Amino acid sequence: MELTLLGTGAPAGLPRPDCPCASCATALGERARAATALLVDGTLLLDLTPGAAFAAARAGHSLGGVRQVLLSHPHDGPAVEVPAGLPQPGRVPDGRELALLTGHRVRAVPMDAPGTGYAVTGPDGQRLLYLPPGAAPAGLDEKGDAYHMVLLDVVGRPDALAKLRAVGAVDPTTDVIAVHLDHDVPPGPELRRRLAAAGARAVPDGTTLDVGVYEDVPDVPRRTLVLGGARSGKSVEAERRMEAFPDVLYVATGGTRGGDSEWAQRVSVHRERRPGSWRTVETCDLAPLLAGDGPPLLVDCLSLWLTDAMDSVNAWDDAEWSGGGERALRARVEELVGAVRNTRRAVVAVSNEVGSGIVPATASGRRYRDELGRLNAAFAGECEHVLLVVAGQALKLRG
Repeated sequence: MELTLLGTGAPAGLPRPDCPCASCATALGERARAATALLVDGTLLLDLTPGAAFAAARAGHSLGGVRQVLLSHPHDGPAVEVPAGLPQPGRVPDGRELALLTGHRVRAVPMDAPGTGYAVTGPDGQRLLYLPPGAAPAGLDEKGDAYHMVLLDVVGRPDALAKLRAVGAVDPTTDVIAVHLDHDVPPGPELRRRLAAAGARAVPDGTTLDVGVYEDVPDVPRRTLVLGGARSGKSVEAERRMEAFPDVLYVATGGTRGGDSEWAQRVSVHRERRPGSWRTVETCDLAPLLAGDGPPLLVDCLSLWLTDAMDSVNAWDDAEWSGGGERALRARVEELVGAVRNTRRAVVAVSNEVGSGIVPATASGRRYRDELGRLNAAFAGECEHVLLVVAGQALKLRG
């Protein structure tokens, strides 16, 4: 089954008309994207968009052989003119299946927002799933076979990808293509980085793909460390990397602090940001979690884990530190690093980078700074992917 993407952008396109944002200002040339529309084997058109006939011609195709036009979502603005000779666009009722004379079968998949998803099976059995912008499948409960290709709004609705993974509709061999791309993320390297973290990719308008043919699907890093200073956006970056995966276990190492209203507010903001499907456990006992099987772990953060570890050995007292506290802490760190090395789970961990600022005025402050630097370096050594977040921008250090 051959698929040509006549457009891969949001319904308003990218750049958006009259939008002054930085993403739109840099969405030029190959980075510009028309509204998403898909041409399947030259006979089925999913979403009719302005200029579809010209887009097909630029890609070396014609709409002359199209026998069915299906719309996936409500179209705002003036009605799109139907090119001469093209069938009138329609919608398939949720749950119904349409059999085409060309041998294709199209099943309408219910969504949790206005619109319809389409599962298309080709004459030779290849299967693709196309979802509308801003929507995720509704009522997915039963396990099924994985699709060969899935096209969806990865940036706007990463939870849709998580739901598909949870029921086996997407597995490591599925080619996940991001469409309906808007100005939520800068195009170019930053877009590629974010999509790769979700196991997805984007292609330019006009690209033709063979459904069911092996592609170089992005490998999701199994172990990732996200570093950054205070309020740099490191936790947001870590959470974003897990949004496209189901049943994430959020490991909060900070615990609760009675009477500290500012800390309670921080915890509340983090909780509200997490997807409802995630579970949370408050603990600093990380090694058993890393040793066991289970869903992905998001650990936030190692710096608070170190505070707890240093408290446990009374590292703030010079006599205790020199009398065995330092050796005890080294053992705790070695245990954690060994657990990361041997874990079979996907892990994203967050830690503070505090060694680039003012030298702490106290011996205990300098001790903490030094031990955190050592911990970060050892943990990073076991990770395939290491990021440094500065002013909300993620800089790749490894991977």
